[in-house]
Amino acid sequence: MKAKLLISSLLLGTAILAIAKGDPVLMTINGKDIKLSEFEYLYHKNNQQQIEKETLEQYLDRFVLYKQKVADAEAAGIDTTTLFIREFEGYQRDLAEPFMTEDTTYHWQFVSEAYERTKKEIDIDHFMLPLGANPAETEANIARMDSIRNCVLAGEKWETLAEQFSSDPSKQRNRGHYGYITANMFPYEFENVVYTTPVGEVSKPFRTNYGIHMIRVNNSRDRNDVHAKHILKLFPRDATEEQKAVCKAQIDSIYALLKAGANFEEMAKKESQDGSARNGGDLGWFGRGRMVQPFEDIAFDLADGAISEPFATRFGYHIIKKVAHGVPSLADVRNGIETAITRDGRAQLITQRRLDDMKAKYNFRINPEFENYLTKALEASGKFDSTFVADNVKGNNMPMFTYGAKESAPVKNLLSQLNSKVAIPSVEIAKEYIMSKVDAAADAALSQYHAQELVKSNPDYRNLLNEYRDGMMLFEISNQRVWKAANKDTVGLERYFDQNRAKYAWDEPHFKGIILSAKNDTVLNLIKADIAKFGADTLTDALHNKYGNDIRMERMVVKKGENPYADYAAFHVGDKPERKGYTEFMILEGGVISQPQEMSDVRGAVTSDYQDVLEQQWKEELARKYPAKINKKVLKQVK
Repeated sequence: MKAKLLISSLLLGTAILAIAKGDPVLMTINGKDIKLSEFEYLYHKNNQQQIEKETLEQYLDRFVLYKQKVADAEAAGIDTTTLFIREFEGYQRDLAEPFMTEDTTYHWQFVSEAYERTKKEIDIDHFMLPLGANPAETEANIARMDSIRNCVLAGEKWETLAEQFSSDPSKQRNRGHYGYITANMFPYEFENVVYTTPVGEVSKPFRTNYGIHMIRVNNSRDRNDVHAKHILKLFPRDATEEQKAVCKAQIDSIYALLKAGANFEEMAKKESQDGSARNGGDLGWFGRGRMVQPFEDIAFDLADGAISEPFATRFGYHIIKKVAHGVPSLADVRNGIETAITRDGRAQLITQRRLDDMKAKYNFRINPEFENYLTKALEASGKFDSTFVADNVKGNNMPMFTYGAKESAPVKNLLSQLNSKVAIPSVEIAKEYIMSKVDAAADAALSQYHAQELVKSNPDYRNLLNEYRDGMMLFEISNQRVWKAANKDTVGLERYFDQNRAKYAWDEPHFKGIILSAKNDTVLNLIKADIAKFGADTLTDALHNKYGNDIRMERMVVKKGENPYADYAAFHVGDKPERKGYTEFMILEGGVISQPQEMSDVRGAVTSDYQDVLEQQWKEELARKYPAKINKKVLKQVK
């Protein structure tokens, strides 16, 4: 598997750097050509992100250094590690998504369809039977539903049949009548039948994950929703009449201010006790049946822009401001529609359609020998289990399917990813289980292949992916050569500090040591008595073991004003600090010093400066190892 990943990454790296027709070589570093298009892409992107734009010459120097560091990362083999390859392949898939136009097209089709459906409300009756415990029972219930449908078509009352036979729990209150519904209220499979069944007709039985359904469409009407905001003064739980009167007085005062010209949204933010307060009381769009009475009727009866007088519901006193009525715009409801699409069957349909397109585009073919092989192997084993997987993974390179020019996926790749912990004793069920996973394997293989093809055909994607690849390598090589290297090189840090002590002189004294916090003065006095008993080398460990959570110890190097505990205990300034659970403070170790005593006293500043030294040394090394050969004529073509 590691070898396969490595080959895949190397092929991708080659594709990324493939010569595009009409795209001349701008420079060569370590034998690798860098094209004009890649340089222009990063140059213009950089200038868009800078407050002060760099000149071409300034950016060229930075670009050369950037590519020299990437060359060093490649020489170090960073791009060949399994961790890098896995992370990069994840970026490759994610970055390819916006470039897969089929996905975008299908997604937009569903968004458009859902929005058009939101403009209509459909009055329906609903009948439901349960799914069976097995396929045979399910088919029997579908046949039973078909018989019930025939009874309805013959004139029997829906309500009577629903009360007798429907498994829908809501039949006790609605007798199978749902009333008006809108798009995105029910699973897509259900909604699709509702919106495609003509008024006055009864659908054929259909399945969802919840059961077997049948619906009758009674009527269809244009949607007329309301967009409103409100201010709410909540009743306390089990409110008395006196408490309700207080709420009434509060809402009346707010209403008086609104009549005097106060801003509704600001008053909602300040006074409303509803979750919508932070949005200025905005409830968004809602239709009939979504709000309690009389809130709903008042909201629908108001004129656009009007503000209601205060009124009560079971929740408290309200004031409504009606913003608009009609059908929400696509912009208003698009986020909700797209969220619904990701959560129901439409997401799978989009994936399936994209997969079907890729199968056609890349000449996907199931190996006819694969299914025969699978049948014989399962019959020979007698069941699907870990032994079957182990026997058929080892050395099995039979192609499961082929695609592209000469690409294929071996059977062992699929089998090794299946859950073999639970044995499947039936050969037919085991075969059905394995074959059901083929599409997922095909999707993964074709998606990766599609992304690789995008590298060759789409310069925008190629440049973006190359930017991510180089960025990952740049981070890791910089970490190895500079950031982590400086932190780990204690000897180098100590030497650099000794050579540059004057650079780290302090302008004012610092406290260096340990501040101990105790829960109370009793604990603090016990500690003071114990300090003399313990040696300096074991003091902190001994105190921690004896007093546990009754104390806290913090080692620090700080100047006055940087730590309240050091200010109080060492510099004797400020009030006694407050720390939850701890009331007493003392210096356990150390004191005030005028200048750094050792590198660790100023480690942060020394490390930062030492990193600069390592960076400069690395730059000089890179210039020697990977000199850039720049084509000046091509450079003049930069736009």
